[in-house]
Amino acid sequence: MAMNYNAKDEVDGGPPCAPGGTAKTRRPDNTAFKQQRLPAWQPILTAGTVLPIFFIIGLIFIPIGIGIFVTSNNIREIEGNVFMYYGLSNFYQNHRRYVKSRDDSQLNGDSSALLNPSKECEPYRRNEDKPIAPCGAIANSMFNDTLELFLIGNDSYPMPIALKKRGIAWWTDKNVKFRNPPGGDNLEERFKGTTKPVNWLKPVYMLDSDPDNNGFINEDFIVWMRTAALPTFRKLYRLIERKSDLHPTLPAGRYYLNITYNYPVHYFDGRKRMILSTISWMGGKNPFLGIAYIAVGSISFLLGVVLLVINHKYRNSSNTADITI
Repeated sequence: MAMNYNAKDEVDGGPPCAPGGTAKTRRPDNTAFKQQRLPAWQPILTAGTVLPIFFIIGLIFIPIGIGIFVTSNNIREIEGNVFMYYGLSNFYQNHRRYVKSRDDSQLNGDSSALLNPSKECEPYRRNEDKPIAPCGAIANSMFNDTLELFLIGNDSYPMPIALKKRGIAWWTDKNVKFRNPPGGDNLEERFKGTTKPVNWLKPVYMLDSDPDNNGFINEDFIVWMRTAALPTFRKLYRLIERKSDLHPTLPAGRYYLNITYNYPVHYFDGRKRMILSTISWMGGKNPFLGIAYIAVGSISFLLGVVLLVINHKYRNSSNTADITI
């Protein structure tokens, strides 16, 4: 049986249908959206609209950056509560594989994830045929030096400074993201069947004698698990509380810092440091944000000046050419 061929039928979606049937077509519906008839607005970029934007950004960002930078640099006086930080350099916590090397379900106390950690934790998922708790490269590389601060008095007898280890982690991390596995009062029993990370000196259930600061809810561990964005960073270690408004938190004098060295840094050519600092309305001392604002504002203002000169030069040339013609 012969069939007539029509090019229009092919464009519309194929050969014609049987008599009395509905014609099939690939043509979109005749609507404003499918036929691309929606109203649109496209800005026309001219020197009169673009140049003010560059100057406004520069005039706003530069003063803000200077204010943040000066405020950050003024955090020197040891008044109020004092925060003790440990710092590391040349340590890339922002590496993609490193950041992914953890199991949030395990850290949240999930019993099945405790004994069967995520494959993202490889090669720190199992050891000695047992699941590692906590698993992953982040937990395995936890900072474990011990810092102690002493004030040397007139009698040369060192007086220890009270260092508070609670209250250094974010509330949401401590109470929401990190939980110990369910079970009885014996924390060691709850972690039964697991083993410690390869580089740890002791298992997770022996991090602290305080039951509210042990296991996955240990605040030193929680602080370390919040990865840093830059290779040079510092993390909160201890809090020195001011006891009286009549006396400074750390009186003037000689101090002795005792460090129990457990954390090697020569493998990655890094450095360690201890920082004592107060905080301001913008937090601890960190000049990066102020420098970033100043840099962006200065670049924007400079681009505005360059574009203004270029526009003025070529506009005058265009006007001269029109008059000549």
